[in-house]
Amino acid sequence: MPPTLASVVRNTALHLTVLAGADHLERQVRWVHTSELDDPTPFLEGGELLLTTGIKLGKAASRLQAYVHRLADAGVVGLGLGVGLSHTEVPHALVEAAAQRGLPLLRVPEATPFIAISKAVSAALAAEQYEAVTTSFEAQEELTRAALGKDGTTAVVRRLAARLGGWAALYDGSGALSAVAPDWAARRAGRLAAEVDRLRRRPAPSSAALQGRSPGIDTADEDFVVVQSLGADRRPRGFLAVGTEDRITPTERYVLNAAVALLTLTLERSRELRQAEERMGAALLHMVLSGEVATARQVSAGLFGGLPEGEARVMVAGAGNGPEAAEALSELGDRAEQAGGRVGERLLVSREDGPHGPRLLVLAQDNGAAHRACLGAVEEHEGLALGVSAPTSLDDAGTAYAQAERALAVALRGGRRSVDHEEVGAGSLLPLLGEEAVTAFAEGLLRPLREHDRTARGDLVASLRAWLSRHGQWDAAAADLGVHRHTLRYRMRRVEELLGRSLDDTDVRMELWLALRAGEE
Repeated sequence: MPPTLASVVRNTALHLTVLAGADHLERQVRWVHTSELDDPTPFLEGGELLLTTGIKLGKAASRLQAYVHRLADAGVVGLGLGVGLSHTEVPHALVEAAAQRGLPLLRVPEATPFIAISKAVSAALAAEQYEAVTTSFEAQEELTRAALGKDGTTAVVRRLAARLGGWAALYDGSGALSAVAPDWAARRAGRLAAEVDRLRRRPAPSSAALQGRSPGIDTADEDFVVVQSLGADRRPRGFLAVGTEDRITPTERYVLNAAVALLTLTLERSRELRQAEERMGAALLHMVLSGEVATARQVSAGLFGGLPEGEARVMVAGAGNGPEAAEALSELGDRAEQAGGRVGERLLVSREDGPHGPRLLVLAQDNGAAHRACLGAVEEHEGLALGVSAPTSLDDAGTAYAQAERALAVALRGGRRSVDHEEVGAGSLLPLLGEEAVTAFAEGLLRPLREHDRTARGDLVASLRAWLSRHGQWDAAAADLGVHRHTLRYRMRRVEELLGRSLDDTDVRMELWLALRAGEE
């Protein structure tokens, strides 16, 4: 700890006497400054113990009061007046002014040189700095040993909490709590979800400091909390939060920075290793999709602990082009891997660049943690879409991949966040008719009929719709229109003439019906 006025006063070799401000001796002394100026404040930074003989202060109470007020306003932590030269004793007006402002006032006897006080404070500051360096070095060694041992990240969190005399919590890249120490701090760490989420949306590294009942901490505890994002390439890989009873000291800040560096290295790992793992996972996924399940199972057993068990889902995520789309898909992949990793769930992920922009392929357990994480992540990112296959065995993963691609196409066309294959299979083809190419085809095919209806007698479009909906039954369609069946026959012959197509052709009937329905979408 830095020296305080109390520790200076307790130094018996200095023979100092406290005349005022005895209740404020806990103030830390940043430096000792000697000045005989009537106004030394332009040369002060705050935190000083100011020593003077008062040679220019005089004895007027107003001048002494103004002098004390200037020092207090400048942040001086204490005033020492040397007696025996210009003042035989400390003026009573000076004592009263110091007491009024709560400024500790020390009587310095003639036998105590000012340099002795400066040396005592300088020695204490040097000792404090040495202790800080020593403590930081010891803490860094301790944290490094913890990081290299079993359960490295959890061990670092435990050691950090013990070093700070408070609590510490580690969150993964999605903001989920992954480690906390001591155990009783889990509830406090859980209250930081909103603050962690804010940092998750900012480039790493970034931090936030919160005190007591601040917005974002719904707690009656008066902890001082620091939350720090962990990451070396602007993408947060995790978050570290610490809570202490008092503000962390500079020495504790060194310890915290050491923990941040170690955890960042642990979470980041080497870029080459991470890329190699991603390439291997992508290769295994494509082996499964191409039907080489037995070979993929053998390879993955030693590298990934095996393939997903039980029924699985294939998910394909897509977005627009550009760096933001690729970053959103990469975060989606991270969320899926982190969710699966927390519960020991196996999955395969592949990040790819396709003709329509980047794609993310995920093979995960049906209704498992990774499956749910993907569904949750696409809801949070504007522009992301997810196609999900039906539950399948690994042997039929290739078919499931095609299902997921079709579901993704429907999601992108409809502006939806996610679509399951079950929805595509159980739904109607008609919602797909709103696509621009289909609409353009329908308008071109029906244009001659609509132009006729605008300029001549007879509603050919309505008549064609009624006739097709009645499967070519003349009497039923004529009744729907309220016309004679001979009139309807004449209109259908006119439709054939304008279109240059025969209504006896099943393909022509199908195209005309789809064109009519597309115009309704």
